[in-house]
Amino acid sequence: MREQIILGKWTADKINKILRDSSAIDDTGKKIDLISGKFLGIEYKEATLTGDINTPEIFVINLEGVDCFTFIDYIAAMHVSKTFAEFIENLRNIRYQSGKVAYENRNHFFTDWREHNSDLVKDITENISGGETSQTIKILNQKDDGTCFLPGLPCRKRTITYIPSETINDAVIENLKTGDYVGIYSEKTGLDVSHVGILIKNKNGVFFRHASKSRMRVVDEDFRSYITGKPGIIVLRAKAGGNRFKNASRHH
Repeated sequence: MREQIILGKWTADKINKILRDSSAIDDTGKKIDLISGKFLGIEYKEATLTGDINTPEIFVINLEGVDCFTFIDYIAAMHVSKTFAEFIENLRNIRYQSGKVAYENRNHFFTDWREHNSDLVKDITENISGGETSQTIKILNQKDDGTCFLPGLPCRKRTITYIPSETINDAVIENLKTGDYVGIYSEKTGLDVSHVGILIKNKNGVFFRHASKSRMRVVDEDFRSYITGKPGIIVLRAKAGGNRFKNASRHH
């Protein structure tokens, strides 16, 4: 298996220290806040992963630049790791179904996490909505004209539940927790979300921590302002508990 590791401003030792520090925190949200906070200011960079239906997949870790999805990929893997070596193994198992590095096995869609990483996250959208959800059935990866967003990958029927932005009131905000993974629902045919990030609550307010294309780096933005005018949100919550590495299948 080919791999490419670019650590940017970090070293393996620095990552080991972050993971040691975070491992001492029992609260899942605080742990995700600590780890993801280290990424603030990291450059936004698209297409850092290598592989498509015609190009062999390379297992890439690029901490020098992230897009919205690789950002949460790295955070989710670090959250369940105690060492840099475990982070590498966990990332492989989070990014790829069964940990098998191949383009067709990559979790390309946000709701793929709900389906394939259910030991790590739970879809809580309906639970926190106060009953104000909308539901739709989509054929993921299929455009209006019948072609695919990602050529060569199958199209899958999936039920999507989301909270419309206009119904996100104080009660819904109260139900959200630091560390929740938030997807911005997409009204486009064939897509579940248009963007993803992490919900952060602190003494200064409620924020959406994400790799921002418009600001070209990882930033915290006011959550209420950010979702104004957006169609809605899908929320996955990280499950509390141990280290995934010891239960992971190894695929080298």
